[in-house]
Amino acid sequence: MLRFAEEIMLLLLDDESGEFAHLPEWSLRYALAGAVLMDLALENRIDTDPKRLVLLDPTPVGDDLLDPTLESIAQSTEVHDICHWIEHVAENAYSIRDKVMKRLILHGILESRDDRFLWVFRARRYPVIDGKAEREVKLRIMEVLFSDVIPAPRDIVIIGLADSCGIFRTLLPKQELKQCAGRIEQVRKLDLIGQAVSQVVWNIESSLALSMHPMA
Repeated sequence: MLRFAEEIMLLLLDDESGEFAHLPEWSLRYALAGAVLMDLALENRIDTDPKRLVLLDPTPVGDDLLDPTLESIAQSTEVHDICHWIEHVAENAYSIRDKVMKRLILHGILESRDDRFLWVFRARRYPVIDGKAEREVKLRIMEVLFSDVIPAPRDIVIIGLADSCGIFRTLLPKQELKQCAGRIEQVRKLDLIGQAVSQVVWNIESSLALSMHPMA
């Protein structure tokens, strides 16, 4: 099974051009940070509430996308909230992204050609990973957004992160985004870490707005 950070990058990939949708640099960093923390939560290594992130189990997962963050949390002598850890993990987002791309090539999902990343198979399923075939992330997410299908827990996470970091604004035409705005809001409320990412991104956007238009 792919990690959330891997599926976030695949969600951003244009199937035809082999290029990634343009996002503000900090949006991608926070999306990848939230993805790593969500995977740690699903691995039962951490838990979180609005006031603090709690270490449940310091045992390494055996995954180089997750273990550096888990080690940082385990070594911390202070208790911090989820927003603090999103900021912390985001500082290593470029390393996370590079590992993600190498893994997607290793999995046989993408190939690198002329500075582009192209799908190895055109079918809407990934190659079998860990004995299980998975439907490609865009197909799953669009089905959730434009139908009343009950979203899987993994897709709730992806939708929350994608909405928090403005990914849907790059993927959907304005009319389609308006059409599914209510559905996005309904789904994203189910994920606490996605809400925390939203708060961090909102704080950044507010700070940028103030710096560009200071009060008289």
